[in-house]
Amino acid sequence: MPHALVIGAGIGGIATSLRLRLKGYDVTVLESNSYPGGKLHAIEKDGYRFDLGPSLFTMPHLVTELFELYQVDSQKYFQFKKKEIVCNYFWEDGQKFSITSDSEKFIKDAAVYFNEPQQKIRSYLRSNQKKYDLTAELFLENSLHKLSTYLTKQTIKSILQIGKLNINDSLDSVNRKYFKNPKLVQLFNRYATYNGSSPYRTPGIMSMIPHLEMYYGTFFPKGGMHQISISLYEFAKQQGVIFKFEHPVDSITIKNKMALGAVCNNKFHEADVVVSNMDIFPTYKKLLKDEPYPKKTLEQERSSSALIFYWGISKEFPALDLHNILFTESYPNEFNALFEKKTLYVDPTVYINITSKEETNDAPKGHENWFVMINAPGNYGQDWEFLKKEARKNIISKINKILKTNIEEFITTEHILDPVGIENNTSSHRGALYGAASNSKFAAFIRHANFSKSIKNLYFCGGSVHPGGGIPLCLLSAKIVSDLVPNPTQNA
Repeated sequence: MPHALVIGAGIGGIATSLRLRLKGYDVTVLESNSYPGGKLHAIEKDGYRFDLGPSLFTMPHLVTELFELYQVDSQKYFQFKKKEIVCNYFWEDGQKFSITSDSEKFIKDAAVYFNEPQQKIRSYLRSNQKKYDLTAELFLENSLHKLSTYLTKQTIKSILQIGKLNINDSLDSVNRKYFKNPKLVQLFNRYATYNGSSPYRTPGIMSMIPHLEMYYGTFFPKGGMHQISISLYEFAKQQGVIFKFEHPVDSITIKNKMALGAVCNNKFHEADVVVSNMDIFPTYKKLLKDEPYPKKTLEQERSSSALIFYWGISKEFPALDLHNILFTESYPNEFNALFEKKTLYVDPTVYINITSKEETNDAPKGHENWFVMINAPGNYGQDWEFLKKEARKNIISKINKILKTNIEEFITTEHILDPVGIENNTSSHRGALYGAASNSKFAAFIRHANFSKSIKNLYFCGGSVHPGGGIPLCLLSAKIVSDLVPNPTQNA
C-alpha cells in the first residue's frame, strides 16, 4: 500500500491523515512535540485545566464530517453543545451587550441598544451571507492555485458580482457605511482579529466572518477545546494512522523534483506522498533548504500573535460567560501599535475565556479558570519580559475598571504564553497565529498553495497556507489536500 507522510500533528495534520487513510494510503505522522494537537493543546495546573490555544469553536460539522466519512457516529468520540450567548461585550463607560445565537433576537436587541434601524442590521447580515455564498467555493473549499477552480459556474458568478464583495474597501469602512454607532462598528471590526488582521486594512469581504459565527453559531466541546484534537487523534489511531512523537523532521528528501520522504533523527522515512503541516516559513527554511523558496509568499506580513495569561481565579463572576470582550477605548490606536509599531497597546482589548462556565471540573468549586488574552504583534525581538509586566498591569487595570473588582487578589495561579513561546512550541514563524495577515486584498492569492508547483508529491496543510488559520480553515485545508492527492493506484 502506498505510504503518505504527514509532518506535524496539529489539527490540520490529523485531519489530513484521516482523509488520506480513507483514500487508501498507509499514513505516518511525525511530530516534534510529545503530544498531538499543535496549538490546540491544554495544561493542568494547581487544580485548574486550561486550553492553551484556540478558544472559539464554530462550524462543528467540519469535525464531525471526519468521523462520518468512516460511517462512524461522531458522538461516540466527540460531543458538543451550542451556546445561547455567543459573546459578552463590555465598554469602560459601563455598557454591556450580549450577542445571542438567535439572529432575529440579535437584530432586535442591537437595534434598541445601539439605536440603529433594524433594517440596516438585517441588510448588513444578509450582505455578509451573500459574500460567503459567493466566495466559499472559490476561497475556502478549493485550491486558489488551480486553473480548474476558476472555470466553474460559481466562480464566474462570483467574478460577475465582484462589486458586492467590498474588496477595495476596508472592513472598518464597510462597517461605518452601515452603522453610525461607534460601539457597533467596533463590535463588527473585531472580526478582523479572527484571521490576525487589522480592520482598518483587511478588505471588506472579511465581513463574511461574523456570518460564520452568527449563522452556524458558537459551540463548546465536552471536555474543552483540546478534546477536538484528542478525539480526532484517538480516532485516527484506530483507523491505522501511525503517530511518532518527539520525532522532529530534519529535512524533506527531494530527488529529480520529486518528494521521496523525510529525514528524522538521522533516519530516512520513505513516502509516496509528503504533506507538511508545519508553518510554511520553516518548512522552506529548515526542511527544504536546498530548494528555491517563494520569496513573495514567505515575506508576507505576519498575522498578529497573542499574549495569554492563564489565571486560576478564586471567585465566580456571574456577569461573565464562556466568551467575553473588554474593549479598548481606541481601536485605531491599538491596531496601529500592533501592526505599525510592533508593540502592545497601553489600553488593550481584553478577551476572557472561562471554560469552567461549561465544565465545572476545569476549576475547583467556587473558582474559575480564566484564559486572558490580548492581541500581540509577532516576535521581532522585542523585550518581552518588560512588555509582559506592563501588559499584566494594563490588563488588570482594564478588568478592575469594567468589572468593578480587584482581580489581582483572586489570582491563585498563573501561567503565561507569549509570542516567543508560541513560536518555540508550534514552529509558527514569529509566533503568528494564522501565518500571513490578511491586510491586503491580494493576501489570499499570495498565501502558499496546498501543493508544490515545482516538486511532485509535496503538499501543504494547516493555518499558514490556503485557505488560512483557525480550526475551520485548517480542516478545510486538509480537505483540499486530500482532493489534490491522487488515489494510491494513480500515484503508484
